[in-house]
Amino acid sequence: MFNKKKKVPQAATYKEVWRRGDTATKLSFLVMGLAQLKNKQWVKGAAFLIMEVVFILWMAFSGVSTLSMLTNLGTIKHKKVVFDQTQGVYITKMPDNSVVILLFGVLAVILVLAMIGLYIANLKSVRNLYVLKRDGHHVPTNGEELRSLLDQKLHSTLLAIPIVGIVAFTILPTVYMISMAFTNYDSKHPIGFSWTGFKAFGNVLTGDLAGTFFPVLGWTLVWAVCATATTFFFGVLLAMLIESKGIKHKGFWRTIFVIVYAVPQFISLLMMAQFLDLQGPLNTLLMNWGWIAHPINFISASANPLVARITVIVVNMWIGIPVSMLVSTAIIQNLPQDQIEAARMDGANAFQVFKSITFPQILFVMAPALIQQFIGNINNFNVIYLLTAGYPMNNNYNGAGDTDLLVTWLYNLVFGQTQRYNASAVLGILIFIISATVSLLAYRRTNAFKEG
Repeated sequence: MFNKKKKVPQAATYKEVWRRGDTATKLSFLVMGLAQLKNKQWVKGAAFLIMEVVFILWMAFSGVSTLSMLTNLGTIKHKKVVFDQTQGVYITKMPDNSVVILLFGVLAVILVLAMIGLYIANLKSVRNLYVLKRDGHHVPTNGEELRSLLDQKLHSTLLAIPIVGIVAFTILPTVYMISMAFTNYDSKHPIGFSWTGFKAFGNVLTGDLAGTFFPVLGWTLVWAVCATATTFFFGVLLAMLIESKGIKHKGFWRTIFVIVYAVPQFISLLMMAQFLDLQGPLNTLLMNWGWIAHPINFISASANPLVARITVIVVNMWIGIPVSMLVSTAIIQNLPQDQIEAARMDGANAFQVFKSITFPQILFVMAPALIQQFIGNINNFNVIYLLTAGYPMNNNYNGAGDTDLLVTWLYNLVFGQTQRYNASAVLGILIFIISATVSLLAYRRTNAFKEG
C-alpha cells in the first residue's frame, strides 16, 4: 500500500476571498468575527467582534477628540481671564494640560495601530477559513481552537502578557519621550506647550546648549573607553595572577574580590565619596604621614577637573575589576593547555604566551561583553552622580560639571532649575543613536560575530 500524501492547502488572495467567499466571509471584511462565528469558533469570533465594537465606541466618545487634540496639544496655551456673559462674572481659564494631552494622544495612536494589527489578524483568519472550506479540509472547532492555545499556539499564549507589558511600560514611555523632543516643553511652558519641530535639536547641536553638549560628549566617550579598558585589562591581570601556579588559597583571594562586587554599588560609591572627601580619611592619612601639606580636592566642587576625572576612573576600577576577573578566570581555566605547553617548549616566555595565546582568546570570548560594558559606561549614572554629582561645575557649561556624562547632564536638565524637558528628550534620543551606532559597528567587527 502506498501512503497518500496529505494535500497542502493552496493559498488564496484577499481578492479571491472577497469575490468567492460567502456572505459571512465578505461581511468579515467590515465586521470582524462573523466568519469565525459562522464556523462555530465562538471564542475567537466573539473576541474579534467585541474588540471592534469597543474600539468603535471608544473612537466615537473619546478617540477622535483625543487624536484631534494631539495635533495642537491644546488650544489654550496661557492663563486667561475672560468675561462669562452667561454668569456675568470674570473667570480664569487655565492652560490646557499638554502633558496629559500628549500622553493620551500617544496612547491613542498605539491603540489605533493595535487595532489595525488585530484587523489584519482577522483577515488572515478569514482567509484561512476560506481556504480550508474551499479545499475540503477540516475546519477547527471551537474546542480545537482553544486547545491549540496550549499546544501549537502556546508561544502566542505565553507572549500575550509580556507584549502588553512591553507596550505599556516600554513602548509608550519611549514614544512619549521621543515626542517630547519635538515640543517647547520647558520651565517657560510647563503646562501648555506646542509642537516646534526640530527646534530643540537645533538648540542642543548648534544653539545655546551646543557649547555644553560637545565637550560633555567628548568626556563621555573618553570615560567610556577608559572605564571599559581599565577594568578589563586589570581584571584579566588579576585573574592570571590568582591562577598562577605559585599562588595558594586561590578560592580565598577570589572571594575577597567578589565581596567588592557583592556589596551594593551605591554603598561602595557613597563610602568612597566619604573616603575621598576634603576632610576624609585619605587626606587625613596622607597629611599625618607628611606626604602632603594640604588636603587634596579629589571630587569636591573646588577640585581640579583633571584630578576629578582621574579619580572617578580609578574608583570605577575598584568596582568593575572583580567582574572582569570572574569572567577571565572562567576563560583561563578552560584554555587549551596543550597550546600553552607547546609554546613554552618552543621557547616562549610568559609574556609571549600571554600576548599570543591567553589574551587573544580571552578577548575573543569577552568582545561582545566588552561592547556591552562600553555602552553601559556611556550611561553609567551611578558612578558619576553618587561620587561627584558632576562636580566641579564648569561656568562655561549650561547645567553641567566637568565630570558630568550625557546621562547625568540629562538628569540635571530635568530636575535642575532650567527644567528643559524637550532638550532632555533630545539628549535621550542622541544617546540612543550613539550607543546603537557604536555597538552595531563594534560588534560586527568582532571575531565572535564573523565566525558565528
